[in-house]
Formats: sequence, structure tokens, C-alpha cells
Amino acid sequence: MHRAEFLLDIRDLELQLTTSSRETLSVLGGVSLSVAKGETVGIVGESGSGKSVLSLSILGLQPKAMQISGGEIWFQSKHPLHRLGQEELRRIRGKEISMVFQDPMSSLNTAFTIGSQITESLRLHFGCSRKEARERAHELLRVVGLPRPESLLDEYPHQLSGGMRQRVMIAIAISGEPHLLIADEPTTALDVTIQAQILDLMRQIREEKGMSILLISHDLGVIADMCDRIAVMYAGQIVEEGTAEAVLENPKHPYTIGLKQSVPTPQKKYERLFSIQGTVPGLRERGPGCTFNSRCAHATDRCFAETPALYSMNGQQSVRCFLVQEEGVAVYGAG
Repeated sequence: MHRAEFLLDIRDLELQLTTSSRETLSVLGGVSLSVAKGETVGIVGESGSGKSVLSLSILGLQPKAMQISGGEIWFQSKHPLHRLGQEELRRIRGKEISMVFQDPMSSLNTAFTIGSQITESLRLHFGCSRKEARERAHELLRVVGLPRPESLLDEYPHQLSGGMRQRVMIAIAISGEPHLLIADEPTTALDVTIQAQILDLMRQIREEKGMSILLISHDLGVIADMCDRIAVMYAGQIVEEGTAEAVLENPKHPYTIGLKQSVPTPQKKYERLFSIQGTVPGLRERGPGCTFNSRCAHATDRCFAETPALYSMNGQQSVRCFLVQEEGVAVYGAG
């Protein structure tokens, strides 16, 4: 696919954190990712991998101490999001690109009713009258499957369950009829039944509206259920990317393999659950070489001295690993 056809095109994005002592630390190191029209792309990885800060940087919402130091973010091939000021970004947020956060209680304003928070977005982006905005808000609550939408408009976030609040967040997110929905861990705090309902709702909205979705999660099951393509992030880099089928059925990077082995299945009922040894390195712990070298059983001297580039394999997968490039994938087994 030609780059101009991508709805979102992130090219070699670098993000730096400047500490209070003027120290500069790398948060994202050369991240490239694209989302096509109508496509759902998943980003998966452990906490600290850089998934959320990547999503925030798309809309200029990253913490003030973090700045884009390199690379580009293009939307609809004509909007350079990395260069836009806050006023220009505000015109895109909510209308062209919307975001659903993992904790709706901290995202919704507890001092205002559900109705006022939805109608505010509608009046901002479409210039609706109060009556028109309320009617549209009523319809949006119905679309996201909430009962008694008329009375819910006058209730406050604390009066709703977690699943209901998440549906309200989705209603606000789709109120501007965005082309791209960014969903950051949208089901983390929900039980499995409500989680399935929220994922079904997002899938339904995508199909009905033709919307693209960038879905961020640490849960491979959620990613597998929803996504056309998957990017695996680790320590501020994408270490494997490709079609969902290729990445999940035949992972190549040792980190992706470890994530897959960590997923409990009925076949592993009586086995000790696998876990990847160690933790994601902090910003100050990221030295030269492959970011996964300290946790990888296959690491060689080269892995500690050089940083591998993303290696493209038959158009279906790209992998950031020297062993895959040099010796082929036979050195790994997904077990």
C-alpha cells in the first residue's frame, strides 16, 4: 500500500523526556506504524513498553516534559500532526481523531452530568443548539447500548457502573464521527463479560461507520479478537509487526514468543504458567544494543553492542532481531 493511502502514518518517531535535572532520556526510539482506512491495528506489550505514550503523542497529549525529537506523524497524508500547534490539534481531536482511555472515572468530569459532557463535544464540533445536541446525545447513548438513555443524560459518572462509564466514553468518542478511534486499554478494569460487550460494540461501530481503530492492550486475547495487524512494542521500540495471523500463529521475535507462551490456555491447565524473566528496562537502564538483550536466552555479543533494525520477512512480518536475520527462524520455537 502506498503511504499516501494510510489514514495514520507514523514515521521514525522519537520522543525524549527532559528531567528536572536537564537530563535527556529516550522514551520512543524510531517508531514507525501505519493504520489504513477501515483497519484495526493493535499495539501490544508490557507496561512500560511505550504503548500509551505513543498514542498520546499522536494528538500532542504527551506529558509536557516529553517532546517529539525526531520523525513525523501524518494524518490523512495532509496533516503533519508532529508540527501542529495546540489550537490546530484541538480542531482535530474529537472530530477527526478520538480517544478512549482505560479509566473512564478519571477521564469523565465528576462535577458534570453525562448529558452535558456529551453535548459539549457536539456543540463544539458541529455548532448544534442545546436541543439538537441533547437529542443527538440521547441517540448516542442508545447506539452504545445503554438502557434508559433519557434519564442517564441527567446522571453523574459516579452513579454508573464501570461498564456503563466506558460506554459513555465511547459515545463521547464517536460523537464527532471520527475517522480514527484510539482505544488505550479500553477493557482493562472490566470483568470478562462486560469486556466482551465493549469489544463487540467497538467492532460494530467500526463496521457501521467505516472507522479505523488503533487498539492498545497488554492482553493478546483482546488483540487477537479485534485486529487486522499487530505491532509488538518493547522498551520504546516496535520489535515485531505484521498481520494478526502471522504474528500470532508464527511469532519470530523472542519477546513475542514469550508473550504468547505466557497466555493461559485449557491445554496448560496443569502446567506452571510461563513468564518472561526480568522486567522492561527503565529509561535510564536502556543501553546500547537490542533493548531485549538482558531478558533474551538467545542473546549474543552482537545483541549487546548493536541495535537491530526491523527486518522484513515475505511482506507479512517485520522483526527486530539479529538471529532471525542471520540464522533464520529455526532458532526459535513458539512451544
